[in-house]
Amino acid sequence: MHQTLEFVLRHGYWVLFLWVLAEQFGVPIPSPPVLLAMGALVGHGERSLGTSMALIFVASISADFAWYFMGRRKGYSTLRTLCRISLEPDSCVSSTQDWFRRLGGWALVIGKFIPGVGSIAAPMAGATRMHWWKFLPFDGAGIVVWAGTYLGAGYLFRAQLEDVGRLASRTSVGLVAILLILAMWPLWKYWQRRQFLRSLRIARITPEEVMERLSDFAIVDLRSATELNWDGRRIPGAMWFDRAELAQRHHTIPRDKDIVLYCTCPNESTSARVALELQKLGITRVRPLAGGFEAWRDRGLPTEAIESAAESSMA
Repeated sequence: MHQTLEFVLRHGYWVLFLWVLAEQFGVPIPSPPVLLAMGALVGHGERSLGTSMALIFVASISADFAWYFMGRRKGYSTLRTLCRISLEPDSCVSSTQDWFRRLGGWALVIGKFIPGVGSIAAPMAGATRMHWWKFLPFDGAGIVVWAGTYLGAGYLFRAQLEDVGRLASRTSVGLVAILLILAMWPLWKYWQRRQFLRSLRIARITPEEVMERLSDFAIVDLRSATELNWDGRRIPGAMWFDRAELAQRHHTIPRDKDIVLYCTCPNESTSARVALELQKLGITRVRPLAGGFEAWRDRGLPTEAIESAAESSMA
């Protein structure tokens, strides 16, 4: 932290602005150390709190509104692209949808503090057609709370932060220990993801194989209601219901056919999760669609229009 303080002090406000702007645009560099350092400098009288807050706000709101606009224009394709650099790309979209479903606009405030949610909250707001006049106040409030929390912590604990930085800089062992601790979380998430994908490597089926024997399969659409309503298309004959209702609705899935599951998340992870749940419920003839709905559409295979998720649930 001592070196971070010196770096921010030497290069001034533009470092704060560009660092926050880059992180909010998706570059995997954490802002909290820089915000903590700036808060400590404010406490020492080296920098202005008002100027720091203004720069953070402008950088964040600019990036967030750009992502919001892209979400409105490109929909869920923007989310999937952004999720590929997330620590949890397989559940990135679905977890953020859950936050929005439970909290609405407040997800933009709380999401700033949650890895994997804050990075795609703005484009999710755009993809779900949240009005800009509702988006901006919630997003602005989230930025103020987020920035104020870290700047305030740096201000209050400036002495302790300097002590930690000096101790780490004096001993190579301490520095290595701190770096290892910082690296543990992304490494753990990566290992957990690899184990998850390996454990769920079941027999996938290609879109071409399904199309050749379309009537032989029962097809289940696992996209969220929001995504389904936004896209308005499905594989012909696919049935849909909310995944949260799986335990109550699994009896509507035929037992005399192979079940093909599809979603739009990378590596068909949602399909794999549901496949395991269905197997526990006694439905064992389950196969995820390789590449999901995107692969089906990219191959030019037929789709059919739907008016809403409610209509699809009646299929």
